[in-house]
Parts: sequence; C-alpha cells; structure tokens
Amino acid sequence: MLPISVCIIAKNEESHIEECCKRLIPYGFEIILVDTGSSDHTVALARTYTENIYHFDWCNDFSAAKNFAVSKASHDWILSLDCDEYIESLDQHALQKCMESYPHHAGRILIRSRFTQDGQQTYEQVRVSRFVNRQFFHFEGAVHEQLVPYADPASADAPLKYAYPAPITVLHVGYDGTEEEMIQKSWRNIALLEKELDAQGPDPYLYFQLGQSYRRLHDHETACQYFDAGLSMDVDPALDYIQTMVESYGYTLLDLKRNQDALNLLGVYEEFSGRADFVFLMGLIYMNNGLFQEAVQEFQKASTMEEFAVDGVNSYKANYNIGVIYECTGHRKMAQDAYLKCGGYQPARARLEQLSQRKPE
Repeated sequence: MLPISVCIIAKNEESHIEECCKRLIPYGFEIILVDTGSSDHTVALARTYTENIYHFDWCNDFSAAKNFAVSKASHDWILSLDCDEYIESLDQHALQKCMESYPHHAGRILIRSRFTQDGQQTYEQVRVSRFVNRQFFHFEGAVHEQLVPYADPASADAPLKYAYPAPITVLHVGYDGTEEEMIQKSWRNIALLEKELDAQGPDPYLYFQLGQSYRRLHDHETACQYFDAGLSMDVDPALDYIQTMVESYGYTLLDLKRNQDALNLLGVYEEFSGRADFVFLMGLIYMNNGLFQEAVQEFQKASTMEEFAVDGVNSYKANYNIGVIYECTGHRKMAQDAYLKCGGYQPARARLEQLSQRKPE
C-alpha cells in the first residue's frame, strides 16, 4: 500500500461521507476526517471507515481546517478531497512513479463535476493541485483554498509551475444540490472572499472566484465587474483559472447581450485557444453577432480538439450549434447531418424529429 493520507474536512455531510470513504477503502490509504461542527450523522458514519476523526472549531477559514487535517496525517504524501468528491479511478503503480519522480511538485488530479444543464446531465472537468508532499506545501486562502509551496526549501522553489497530471480521477457531485443550497453556498463564499479581499488587497484569483460566485447567482453585471478587475491585472495565461476566467468573462458578456464587446476576445485567441472550450465560446460569439460562417468554422475546429473542460464542447454541443446555424440558413440536409452527429443529445433529437415532420422545401 502506498504511504498516502487522504485528508477530508466535513460539516453535515451525511449524504456524501459514506460514498467518499467507501471508494477509498480498496486502496488502503489512511483516511483523516476533520469535522467542523456537524449536527447530523456525518461523524458516526465516518467511524465505519476510519478511527482518525478530529474536531476543529470553525473559523471561516477553509485553509486553516485543511492544514489542521494535514497535521494529523501519519504520512507526508497527502491527497486532499472534499466529502462530495468520489474516486473514479486511481492507478497506484503510476502514482508511485509520480511520487518518486516529482517529490517536490504538485500533482493535479482530474475532477469531473456533474450537473444538470438544459435538462441534460452533463460534466465539467478541470485539473486541480490536490496531491502533494506536505513537507513542501500548505493551504492558503479562506475560501477556494489553494496549495501553495513553502518559500524556504530551495528544492521546492516554484514547484506549482511544474505541476504534473496525477493519475487520479474524481467525480464531484456537489452541484447536484437544490437551487436554494447553491444560492446559500454562493453567498457564504462571497462573504468569505470579500473579507479576504479587504484583508490582502487586489488579487486576480479572488476576483475570479467572486465573479464565478456572482455568475451562479445570475448577477451577471457584478460578475462582469469582477472578471474585468481580475483580467486587468498582470496575469499568467498559462494558469488554469485564468483560462477559465477568460471563458467565464466571455459567457457573461453574452448573457449581458454585449455581443460586440465579446468579439474583443479575438485579441487573446492565440493565448487561450489551446482547448475546445474557448474555441466553442468564440463560435457562440460569432453566432450571436450574425457571423455564421465564422461560427461554423469555430465549432468544427472545437469538434476536432481533445483538450476540454465542459462536456460536449468538442462533440455534441458543437455539432448541435452547427445544425442550428444550417437549419436557420436554409440548409436542411446539412443541419440533419450535424444533428445526427450529436448522438443521444435530446435537443438535437428534438430538432431531427421536427425536421422529419416538415415538408421538403
């Protein structure tokens, strides 16, 4: 068994804690659970899977709680998970090789988030630094905490810049909650983020998270202001969250019907078109500006790309939008061909049914 401690913090997570722990048992990892004040059966359920349960007085600081959990681990190698994150796959042999090859670097696990959009269950995926050696890393940030390297050890100098993809995939089910729960979580995060922003001053990551929180509340004006503030700072396009912020900014401009302004993202096309999400977004921007030929070209390009975050942007969603454009411009057969490429995507199936009932032109 690999010398790995899985650190989890929890509060009233009885609906998730069992599945989270159950999926860890086959790997033989040490499980550290830090409870921050549950009033449900979280702790009792967790005791079935681990004796390493500790209490932490909640102080509105996720990093403080996570660092406390790390301090209770028996091993230096730490995998940090949330209760609503379930292991889907983990290659122990490959992970051991990573531990031997990258002892001072951060392992970025793949997190697939499940949510419902347009009546369809879909997924968004992102790589996040979650697997590290605690001798070289700690958590910082009261909310949406990040692993940050210690400044002292010369061997750990800027290891996040050289983060590697760890062979771990996790399913995140936190977005399965009710709309009311999502709203409450967003307002909680906003309060913590604003407090942190007041304490440390302008920070692009805090602006990004505030923008994301306001987008979830459908307050697009405020979200846009925060994205503007973050992107106006000196930022590194290579960082994952900067890529996501640019894409979220583009969608927010479209939500605000600022279609012409969204075209300005062409100025950063070279920096951010390395994954299908940005190319798909540009297709939408062209589409909303009536530039249909350019839109089709972007959707077609997106459908050939392998790297993506949101499920469908390089497959059925791209082909669906191609079909919509062809249908609206009178190219019925080409529209049907595009819709057929969408597989079981319900909106495409509905359009195919409508087209089959329509008399030939």
